[in-house]
Amino acid sequence: MILFLSSFLIFVSGFAQTEEDPLKTLRKEHPRLILLDSDLARIRDAIRSEPLARTAYERLKADADKLETAETVKYEIIGPRLLTQSRRCLDRVYTLALLYRLDGERRYFDRTLRELHAAATFPDWNPSHFLDTAEMTHAFAIAYDWLYSALSAEQRTWIRRAIVEKGLDQAMPLYERQRGWVLARHNWNQVCNGGIGIGALAIADDEPDKARASLRYALKSLPLALSSYAPDGGWNEGPGYWHYATRYTVYFLAALETALGSDLGLSEMPGFHRAGHFRVYFSGPSAKTFNYADAGDAVGSASEMFWLARRFSQPVYAQHQQDCLRASKHAEALDLVWFQPRGTSVEKAHWPLDAMFEGVQTAFLRSSWNDPDGIFLAVKGGDNKANHSHLDLGSFVLDASGTRWAMDLGPDDYNLPQYFGAKRWTYYRLRTESHNTVLIDGENQDSKAAARVLEQRFEPQLARVRFDLAAAYPGKVSRLERAVSLVDRREAVIEDVVEARQPVEALWGMITDAEVRLNGAKAELRKGSRTLGVEIRSPRGAVFEVVSAAQPPPQRDNEGARKLVVRLPGKVTSSKIVVAMRR
Repeated sequence: MILFLSSFLIFVSGFAQTEEDPLKTLRKEHPRLILLDSDLARIRDAIRSEPLARTAYERLKADADKLETAETVKYEIIGPRLLTQSRRCLDRVYTLALLYRLDGERRYFDRTLRELHAAATFPDWNPSHFLDTAEMTHAFAIAYDWLYSALSAEQRTWIRRAIVEKGLDQAMPLYERQRGWVLARHNWNQVCNGGIGIGALAIADDEPDKARASLRYALKSLPLALSSYAPDGGWNEGPGYWHYATRYTVYFLAALETALGSDLGLSEMPGFHRAGHFRVYFSGPSAKTFNYADAGDAVGSASEMFWLARRFSQPVYAQHQQDCLRASKHAEALDLVWFQPRGTSVEKAHWPLDAMFEGVQTAFLRSSWNDPDGIFLAVKGGDNKANHSHLDLGSFVLDASGTRWAMDLGPDDYNLPQYFGAKRWTYYRLRTESHNTVLIDGENQDSKAAARVLEQRFEPQLARVRFDLAAAYPGKVSRLERAVSLVDRREAVIEDVVEARQPVEALWGMITDAEVRLNGAKAELRKGSRTLGVEIRSPRGAVFEVVSAAQPPPQRDNEGARKLVVRLPGKVTSSKIVVAMRR
């Protein structure tokens, strides 16, 4: 509570300094967004002296060379979204504009202008799906600011006009009415405020009234979403949207820092300083995340970790991003802009093997930080009402021997009919039956339910968390508790206690893409030469079965995946299901 009040007072103090005029301390000259001219020497030195920075630079050069013959962005709406084109424009602008500033090659400048001209002629930037507008505004703002000295007066005029008319002017009605993403506490808030806020900072000297109004609204709205990191850095939209939300938070904070001299205390919001912890913990040894909600399972790269490492003096964040960058075949411009050459491993920093993130009720247990064959066991309680959530309270994933054995299938196609509407809970990948939890009478969990931790023990020989899942099955159970344990750092054990007033069918399940061999209460999972033994320890008479995960079009077919289930002898009013897994 003291930390929360202290952080909140820092934010209020910083914001009060600019409440009357948020542009009071605006840096007058360009560039002023994220990368100043004074930073270029540092980046060039890193490219010369740091092999990883050199690799990132060479990857960016290769990407830029491919753009010489590539088609420019085009006005192409897929489903409700122009987002693919907006993101393409943004990525290209960052890459080309950075290389122009570093190397001075005119071809990079010319190609950036071609991209901008194509997008400027769009009839709009699809404000009905405002993420598209925000990301395109961001792209134009970076180009305008970073290339300002090379742009002619005419070029500055049409780029600035696009930022204002297709970006800022589209946000203002939502700000004034306090509608939609302006009041959201999820990724839309950070992306939309970040894009518009950066756009405002870019053109503030030429359009001070519009910029001031937009920036004032963005600064008032953003803390709503930042509060979602409290108290310990977790993100309830899952790892994929952690990346999207956090990177846009960092884009905006970095732009405020360079343009105004500070981020106005926003980075001091409770929990944000631990956002990077969450990413480190949700990354498993198989290079996959605990990909709950609408998230893919690849760890990938996240350049914002370099910025977070500097801002919060966390060399573990820097090391984590260095490792991710080495494993990746891609680099982003901001990997160079924010590059941190010095990092510290989690082992040297003595981070615990286990962690519970209270804000999102998600736990991560592991046998080692540095063993690629080690065990990684992650489980969630959480809230089915969270944005992008699936009906997956109690679900877990398991890695061992460098392999993902218990998996989350991830999202389906966002363009499926009513994917975010009335049909959401009809799609297999979002339903309870496709997740590694208990299915009661074949029905979905309650879409409004939440699950909280009842117990946690993090000891050298036993890491254990226990959740209350009863609210997920109203009218079905009087008690349903799930305990997930890592015993002696060698064996994963899942225990479910089910009690009901009337007999129910309780079906334990786990999605896997391994080959499965059954033998009553035992099963062997195999991938190549690697195996995992699975055993039902309770109740007597229960046996393993395999259930198909295949789905008809237009859903994804889930090829290669299947569901290992525990079939009880019959319906129950009281049962304890115990399943142990060991490599």
